[in-house]
Amino acid sequence: MKKIIRIIYLFLLITILLSIKVAAQRPMEYLNRGLVAVQAGRDSVFLSWRLLNSDTENIAFDVYRQAENAKPIKLNAKPITEATSMMDTSPLENGRYTYLVKPIKGEEEGTFVHYKQNVGTAWFNIALQTPDKYTPGDISPGDLDGDGNYELVVHMTGVGRDNSHRGMTDPPIFQAYKMDGTLLWSINLGKNIREGAHYTQFLVYDFDGDGRAEVVMKTADGTIDGTGKVVGDSSADHRNADGHIMRGPEFLTVFDGLTGAVLTTVNYWPSRYPGNENPSPEEMKEVWGDGDANRSERYLACVAYLDGIRPSIVMCRGYYTRATLAAYDWRDGKLTQRWLFDSDDSTKKNLDYRGQGNHNLSVGDVDGDGCDEIIYGAAVIDNNGEGLYSTGLGHADALHFSDLDPTHPGLEIFNIQERFGDAGLNFRDAKTGEILWQVASVKAADEGGDKGEGPGRGVAFNVDPRYTGNECWVFGAGLNGMWNAQGKKITETTPTTCNFAVWWDGDLLRELLDKNMIMKWDWQAEKIIPLMVAGECMSNNGTKSTPALSADLFGDWREEVILRTVDNKSLRIFTTTLPTKHRFVSLMQDPIYRLSIAWQNVAYNQPPHPGFYLGDEMGKLIQPKLKLVKFK
Repeated sequence: MKKIIRIIYLFLLITILLSIKVAAQRPMEYLNRGLVAVQAGRDSVFLSWRLLNSDTENIAFDVYRQAENAKPIKLNAKPITEATSMMDTSPLENGRYTYLVKPIKGEEEGTFVHYKQNVGTAWFNIALQTPDKYTPGDISPGDLDGDGNYELVVHMTGVGRDNSHRGMTDPPIFQAYKMDGTLLWSINLGKNIREGAHYTQFLVYDFDGDGRAEVVMKTADGTIDGTGKVVGDSSADHRNADGHIMRGPEFLTVFDGLTGAVLTTVNYWPSRYPGNENPSPEEMKEVWGDGDANRSERYLACVAYLDGIRPSIVMCRGYYTRATLAAYDWRDGKLTQRWLFDSDDSTKKNLDYRGQGNHNLSVGDVDGDGCDEIIYGAAVIDNNGEGLYSTGLGHADALHFSDLDPTHPGLEIFNIQERFGDAGLNFRDAKTGEILWQVASVKAADEGGDKGEGPGRGVAFNVDPRYTGNECWVFGAGLNGMWNAQGKKITETTPTTCNFAVWWDGDLLRELLDKNMIMKWDWQAEKIIPLMVAGECMSNNGTKSTPALSADLFGDWREEVILRTVDNKSLRIFTTTLPTKHRFVSLMQDPIYRLSIAWQNVAYNQPPHPGFYLGDEMGKLIQPKLKLVKFK
């Protein structure tokens, strides 16, 4: 049976690759070899480096260790061809070395890349300059200086509020750090940008192709950039007595990633109310369904290759009722609007897309034309700014998009349903919106019978090797158990976590990430087994318990986890020290995965997925080649 599934999967994979040959031409950011060295035991150091999209299929590596004032010593007896990692088990002297990895390219001379590490921990520490009474929040990575390494943009959060709550908030602050802890800049968005998960979305990406990432955010009067320059009127205060901001100008600003300086500022679209910068509560209620800046101040954001060649900025407003998306291009120092989608447009052609958005979104080429679409909850917006389809299932809190079921052609979307209905969890074809299977919400007797909301959380991860594809489960609405990718219920036991996941231990199943723990689902005993507990560290976003960031930041294809320390003075980056026999191109060079890292910080954070399936039955993975060059 496994052999038949493998043949089917390979056939489907070849079909998909042929259909997305245009997408393989998109330029992506330059990455270096990303070599890291971490303590794996008393006398062991684990080394890990990237396999790059530009590498040949049979590339091999030599690894060297160099003590101070000594010649490099080769550590491997024969070229490394299996995994892009190895364990150095030689006795340590003084614990300080420079490690080097050298690609072997036939008879050609390879290039050394090195990493200096004062070996002593299984994690990296980044000391922060956290503002007084602030907490390190969500993080987005980007190559701010163009050297092939990622820097980190950290959202520093003070007092925040949910949109539905009254009260003043602290100004959102953003800081950029190099991996060695160097603070590059600090941006203060000011009192006229409200702090909270639904307000302050930020994008870090190289939008103009010059080799350095920009930072894009909604700004307002009083925003201070990384050089001290003020945007708009520094004395303006547009907050009302409840702390909400319903008046005053709204801006969209592109900041230089290296300096934090304003590169350009334009008016923010979509606006609160068409043609009126200062609408009344009655006018707001007419458009959004309430007049107290709740539904109107729900923001999302993402990066998408809308033309299949260059990345665009997409800023979104609203999803409970009116849903609006505005796409922008940052080219040659100019920010221009590509299109504006409005569910409440005057022609009423988009009304089916009203109320379909999530507290999150995803991005990828769902229809095989080489251009990205925006998965806006229960609906999809095409790359040209028109609606592709709407399922009508309504708003939800969680969303997963990938090749979740390799036995089904193309990509799939797993979603949940907040309203109590017949699609508490639902699994659909990403291209057409066809519901492949769904399960109705069920309320326990002590929860009000058949009334209430659907599940609040839902995930789709490959955690059970007995079934092809990603297993799905949810929290809430009485929906206990786990379903396989084809919609069959495989157990009545629900894992005790329903949050993030990472590839960590070296096999092709995914591990579970919640709070400060990485865990394994024991599918035989049907229980969670802890693999790593990050002592002295905490998760973010209250009960959401999400990491500051999870992403394949460096090393091999497996993922790193960033958490803040309990004193809020540092970040710790945890990377695996477990061996693996598998090697894949860095996940950050997969288009869907890289864009999911760009939107991970948005609203209710969701875990990243690549655009392909990882599993023991997958056969040989063929990853399409990408142009890793500057646009200019």
